Amino acid sequence: MSSKQLDVQIMGQSYILGCPEGGETRLMEAVSKVDSAMCKIRDAGKIKARDRIAVLAALNLAFESPEPATAAANPAQSNTDISPDSQQRLTQLLKRLDQILEQDGQLI
Repeated sequence: MSSKQLDVQIMGQSYILGCPEGGETRLMEAVSKVDSAMCKIRDAGKIKARDRIAVLAALNLAFESPEPATAAANPAQSNTDISPDSQQRLTQLLKRLDQILEQDGQLI
């Protein structure tokens, strides 16, 4: 299968991404989701570093998506099927991550 390169923009920065033939629509949808998630975090004004914004956006997007095994077993299942205990633990983890990322010098 051949691939091509697409020039995309994420949070105002250009990236050239490889894309398999026929995958352009899916890639552009993914780029749109990532750009939207990163811009939302940036616009909240608490975090300025692009790498930290990317980490939070990746975590948010990973949490929103059903796990591949779950999706394959039941494509209609959504992330709303998460138990309240798991939701609470993830919320606490994301809050803690936000606190750590806001403190300069804690990561990287």
